[in-house]
Amino acid sequence: MRRRDFTAGALAMGASACQRPQVAEDAAPAPPDLSEHASTIEALRPPKRARPLVVILADPDGAETTDLIIPYAVLQRSGLCDLRIASSLRGRTQLRPALAIDAGADLDEILSEAPDGPDYLIVPALRLRDAAAPVAFIRQCSERGAVVAGICAGALTLEAAGLLSERRATTHWWDVEALAERNPAMTWVRDRRYVVDRGVATTTGVSASLPFSLALVEAIGGRKRAAALAAELGAESWDARHDSSAFRRRGAVLGVAAANTLAFWERETIGVEVNDGVDEIALAFTADAWSRTYRSKSLAVGTGAGPVRARSGLIVHREREASDGELDLVVAPAPEDKPALALAAALGAIAQRHGVQTAALVALQLEYPWLE
Repeated sequence: MRRRDFTAGALAMGASACQRPQVAEDAAPAPPDLSEHASTIEALRPPKRARPLVVILADPDGAETTDLIIPYAVLQRSGLCDLRIASSLRGRTQLRPALAIDAGADLDEILSEAPDGPDYLIVPALRLRDAAAPVAFIRQCSERGAVVAGICAGALTLEAAGLLSERRATTHWWDVEALAERNPAMTWVRDRRYVVDRGVATTTGVSASLPFSLALVEAIGGRKRAAALAAELGAESWDARHDSSAFRRRGAVLGVAAANTLAFWERETIGVEVNDGVDEIALAFTADAWSRTYRSKSLAVGTGAGPVRARSGLIVHREREASDGELDLVVAPAPEDKPALALAAALGAIAQRHGVQTAALVALQLEYPWLE
């Protein structure tokens, strides 16, 4: 979700903000069993190539940091596919709320190189949810048979492309109401981290990018490969189970967002170390979390200037030297040996520095079931 949307909601909070939106929804289903998981994975199988082409959509106006980087890193480490990050403008691309990367291709290049389109198109939450170029590209890929996946509020861009009509879907808890209002023929599926319906996949909030990416690995390379990669990353599971009722407009936590926003004199600049070989998963979780406290912003820092190549090949741009005296704190993404645990580690560090309620605020934005 976009951080500024959360800010506006917190500052405008009223009594109705603490209620679950009234939308068309499936009755709360039982936890997914093996049969449901198998049918979901089957619906995600590569539609065209044995070695699929996966395109992750970026945008010059900004894509959500974790939504984009996690699928890239997981799929790249799987070794099962050809992977491209594409934007309407190739080159340096600013993510939101943190980090700048390189998009290696523009949208026209993708369709020129693969006239039948990619096998998968992954759409992160975009700052401009109905921007013309991404919407047109999504439609083209869908028409050419791609499985199109909206990560988090990327579902809103899929809706703008006309892909959610009369489909079952989900999105970030904050955006469920807006999505339903714009697309009343859609049915929201609660208690699922990801939903697949006739070539269109959607997920809940930001942290669902990891289990969904592992589900794609299973669909492409089989359960044994997904299990091995999950163990390598430190992920306990990747099925679709989720508790939607745990994520809602809670007055106390939104009050923390408002208070932290107004206390501008306490704002901090956090440096996140970015050096050659940094693990992209740990980096994304760390930089994203520290940028959502409403008390700090994070910048990529390191020894020397210029871009670096991260572990799985992503080009990340550093913004300052780590020794810059104006930084209030420098943190290293950790643990890099089990990067799926980096979000919990970052939340623990935030709780120590800014308090448990601020850490809970970050977890709520990322739709992550963090124990306070």
